[in-house]
Amino acid sequence: MNTGIYERATEAAEFLSKRGGIIPRIAIVLGSGLGAVAERIENPITIPYAEIPHFPRSTVEGHSGKLITGGLSGIPVVVMQGRVHGYEGYTPDEVTFPIRVLGRLGIETVIVTNAAGGIRANFEQGQLVLISDHINFTGSNPLIGANDARLGARFFDMTEAYSSRLRGLANSTAERAGFTMPEGVYICVTGPSYETPAEIRAFRTMGADLVGMSTVHEVIVARHMGMEVLGISCVTNMAAGILKQQIDHAEVMETGVRVQERLGNLLATLVPEIHTRA
Repeated sequence: MNTGIYERATEAAEFLSKRGGIIPRIAIVLGSGLGAVAERIENPITIPYAEIPHFPRSTVEGHSGKLITGGLSGIPVVVMQGRVHGYEGYTPDEVTFPIRVLGRLGIETVIVTNAAGGIRANFEQGQLVLISDHINFTGSNPLIGANDARLGARFFDMTEAYSSRLRGLANSTAERAGFTMPEGVYICVTGPSYETPAEIRAFRTMGADLVGMSTVHEVIVARHMGMEVLGISCVTNMAAGILKQQIDHAEVMETGVRVQERLGNLLATLVPEIHTRA
């Protein structure tokens, strides 16, 4: 890990604290096709990633590359409308830099969302799934290299990478809204090619229920900095070999658009719950 990351993250956080107005404690990272959830933010202040010092810029369709501060159901939040990925050519340090900035900004809770392929056969397209754990199948870790103790400990526990407390709140919130959210294990691959049917069979044997190309490195860094994490996957497609059809990015985007209203309603109710019980 580049030891100058603390200084760069601090510079970016100071920039945002001056531009962003309110100082939130809850952050939301929106994945592929889910960016419209940000339209629910009250009194928004929108800052393109390109204006934030040292911030990476998203190049993928469905990731608009904007940071928004404001209120959600009256609770101060910061929303990342899109993220960057390793397959775009970014290093793990660059992929996770926004999370470092959120930590330096004082964020205590991060809600990460993503579009994922469903490995478990009883999942359905458009279903929201709580991430209970993950498998890092990328072959890399954003913490490899020199550790800066100002950001976190060299060695730290990942037993509960995804908070059981927050999953409980999310489950009860969903039930009150009339739907259920199953839990599943998310496996992260590098992409950008989708997986082969043989790989999906192997991942199922490993215990994975969902597959995607993001989130895991972000969560490692969030936990390194002591943030509590809630992960939500939108099953935008069934993984290769589950159904007799091909997978394309347009399908991922279309399903994301369909589920945005449900996800937005969930977050609008859940964020005040998290804030109240912090």
